[in-house]
Amino acid sequence: MEKAKKQPAERETVFISEADQYLFAQGTHYDIYKKLGAHFSRENGEDGVFFGVWAPNAAAVHVIGEFNGWNEESHPMKRLGEGGIHALFVPGVEENTLYKYLITTPDGRKLYKADPFANYAEMRPGTASKVTDLSGFAWGDEKWLTERDTTNVYQRPIAIYECHIGSWMKHPDGTEHGFYNYREFADRLVEYLKEMKYTHVELMGIAEHPFDGSWGYQVTGYYAPTSRYGSPKDFMYLVNRLHKIGVGVILDWVPAHFATDEHGLGRFDGQCIFEHPDPRLGEHPDWGTKIFNYGKTEVKNFLIANVLFWLKEFHVDGVRVDAVASMLYLDYGKRDGQWCPNKYGGNKNLEAIEFFKHMNSVVRGAYPGFLSIAEESTAWPKVTGRVEDDGLGFTFKWNMGWMHDFCEYMKLDPYFRKNNHYALTFAMSYNESENYILPLSHDEVVHLKCSMVNKMPGYHVDKYANLRVGYTYMFGHSGKKLLFMGQDFGQEREWSESRELDWFLLQEPLNAGMKEYVKSLLEIYRKYPCMYTIDNSWNGFEWLNADDKDRSTYAFFRKAEDGKKNLLFILNMTPMRWENYRLGVPAHKKYRLILNSDETRFGGNGNALPEVLQAEKVPADYRKYSVCLDLPPYTAAVFQF
Repeated sequence: MEKAKKQPAERETVFISEADQYLFAQGTHYDIYKKLGAHFSRENGEDGVFFGVWAPNAAAVHVIGEFNGWNEESHPMKRLGEGGIHALFVPGVEENTLYKYLITTPDGRKLYKADPFANYAEMRPGTASKVTDLSGFAWGDEKWLTERDTTNVYQRPIAIYECHIGSWMKHPDGTEHGFYNYREFADRLVEYLKEMKYTHVELMGIAEHPFDGSWGYQVTGYYAPTSRYGSPKDFMYLVNRLHKIGVGVILDWVPAHFATDEHGLGRFDGQCIFEHPDPRLGEHPDWGTKIFNYGKTEVKNFLIANVLFWLKEFHVDGVRVDAVASMLYLDYGKRDGQWCPNKYGGNKNLEAIEFFKHMNSVVRGAYPGFLSIAEESTAWPKVTGRVEDDGLGFTFKWNMGWMHDFCEYMKLDPYFRKNNHYALTFAMSYNESENYILPLSHDEVVHLKCSMVNKMPGYHVDKYANLRVGYTYMFGHSGKKLLFMGQDFGQEREWSESRELDWFLLQEPLNAGMKEYVKSLLEIYRKYPCMYTIDNSWNGFEWLNADDKDRSTYAFFRKAEDGKKNLLFILNMTPMRWENYRLGVPAHKKYRLILNSDETRFGGNGNALPEVLQAEKVPADYRKYSVCLDLPPYTAAVFQF
């Protein structure tokens, strides 16, 4: 529990100056969320709330809410200048008061809008904003933040647990949706992450959204943690608790599109001020959503300040930017006639490109330890390249090509794997082009794609054996790691946001064994620097045998900068036992076994492997030295040397 902090004796006066208006119009007011929205203030000796909203095309704007009985005439806002910002101080308004903006258009229509900069929202299906105070929380994560911004992010272990709060675990209180409060969730999640040794958690659907089934990807409140799980300070508690055990927090962030709900950003003041007015540029026909106008300075300001808001006010450590490809390509998901080319006649969204460069320059320039992660599914060059070199400036990119090749290969009957052998070696051929994260995300276990374990071929026990070998390949491969919740214990049903994970499966030996195995992989990943310090060059990875397609085996090693505690990986992707398996090795050393996926404690058959392999002066695989062992079916072995 955080300690209560004394409130200041007197609140500061909030106001919007001409400089504020100028900077917002220029797109460079990165603290604009401290001015627009609803903020406690003191004017002429009275405490109240200062309201500010951007509605440049409105004929009039009124604040309506519980404080005035939703009276539509009593509290008109004052237009401050040509930029279209309206403001009003209302004395006596208290915390948790519901409110909206009533916007009157020039043609007399009345629009009832939630506050785009609100920090708290009414629980859905309600659509009003709530007055709240973000100050006063006693943070205790100074050590974490200092280390975050003074450590090379590329040389850190990053193993991400992707999590959806509402369906991770349901509360046993019998309520309709069974949502845990952020604080209750924190206490349970911390226990799990401490046991499993993940380094980060990526939270889906934190920004306010009206529809549970959107998973948080159709947002109406970009500046508000969803009220499904509690208040903004409850969310602060969650982040603080995670930081105290050394776990970073990444948020899914959705600048690619927004929801069309009437109380949201769409046609906010009667005209398109957040979305592009041309439907060919401002609408996603397949998704039924609106697209931000990235060429508009105030819109860019809204989005860039939003990243800084989560970073500064809630201490989050990164954002995973959703659907980057849909922003970069004007014709993404569109047919002829549904999109408009750029000024050069091409399909690149020049404004979105500039937006990403601007955002990453500002955020990562000030906070070098902050993670900016692109979910980008094409071969767009230099996604993680430096802005100065015409890159987009992201810290990492999800390696969607690796994910696709991995899933397609692992689904194959082992008999056919030999014909697709190079699906698992291809990703290393382009590994140096970006800084990658290897993702097995929620997208891979929904919409009839099957859970990870049910993608695997064979009998029930074979599926788990396959997945253990597959995960070993993933953890040994260059790149940071991401697993979606449930994948680490072999969740057998597809994920649904409406029910909790099948935790009862942990009573089954195969599932308990899978959880123990992933825990072992995570411990090895964090213990051995060779697994994470050199992820984007061949200096950290080397194939020993990438061409054994007839036996469907793979062998490689991860290299440490100092040459110490390297790790050798041997993977058998078939149900065949390969006797006298000889493998060329890099040095005349002893290779000590640290992991055998076929141990019974992991759900395996208990086939033993040599505790120590002594390299012999027998040439193999174009090397002077080699080792020899019997390789059991569906087995991964990891040796230290």
